[in-house]
Amino acid sequence: MSTTLRLATFNVENLFARWRFRDGVNPTTANTRGWVVEQTQFEELGVDDKAITGAAVREVRADVLALQEVENVDTLKHFRAQALGGRAEYPYVAGVDGNDPRLIDVAVLSKLPITRIRSHQHLMDSESPAATLFSRDCLEVDVEVRESESKSTTVTLLVNHFKSMMGGRAETRGKRRRQAAKVKELVTGRFGSASPGDHPFVILGDLNDYLGPDGTSGIDGIVEWDQVDNVVTRLPEADQWTHFFRGGNEYRQLDYLLPSASLAEASAQSQPEIHRMGMPLRATRYTGPRFPGVGNDKPKASDHCPVVMDLTIA
Repeated sequence: MSTTLRLATFNVENLFARWRFRDGVNPTTANTRGWVVEQTQFEELGVDDKAITGAAVREVRADVLALQEVENVDTLKHFRAQALGGRAEYPYVAGVDGNDPRLIDVAVLSKLPITRIRSHQHLMDSESPAATLFSRDCLEVDVEVRESESKSTTVTLLVNHFKSMMGGRAETRGKRRRQAAKVKELVTGRFGSASPGDHPFVILGDLNDYLGPDGTSGIDGIVEWDQVDNVVTRLPEADQWTHFFRGGNEYRQLDYLLPSASLAEASAQSQPEIHRMGMPLRATRYTGPRFPGVGNDKPKASDHCPVVMDLTIA
């Protein structure tokens, strides 16, 4: 007896209640003096962007959705009510205010019961003892998947949003390497170091880097770990991009679903999906249909694409 868990990750880009930082504002120094009256750091968000973001989430049809760049749980609940059908559609929400000075957090929306939440935002960076390790958090969430009346399985999600490449990919690589190493350590601490991939877990989120020649990536240690599977590689290479960077005209995979080896094996016949209907028109590599109202840059769902896959829970 088995069942299917439709799991997705999506960086929803500034899912704020009303405001977002202005372009050009350095988030690491924006609030060093607190929020003082003479500083105008924000601009008002248009409702069109979030309507398109809602359309993107609805199109994915996920049972469980890991999100990045959410202001807080109240904002997420408001978005759920306005764009997703309310509590009846996604009754379970998980989120903890994290470390980002821009106030963007990771969170989870779920149709299935969330039975455990653990934050790791308190962990400190060994290379900079005054700084936290995780830029936002590594949010550990257990979801109960019922396979039959008498049997259920807990799937553990480790939701991440790693250090961005702002300031230079090479210059920020070390932070992502340390974050990736700690996520592996959290997995082995929970499931043992011998064969953690035998257990049902998924590492997922915006890891803010891509694979490349040896030594250039900050995330290869986790994406290429033999205890998980980067399922996006099941797609043709030209179709693996999840993010478009206008500055370098780059189409890259920054968003990852990394199910444990056992989950990946049980789901060997399943293909991941990357949904691009909410991408701005400037991402010209995508030539398919878009949601009504999508503009050249704005409005849009996000600068990232949702990634979703049906996982078989055996």
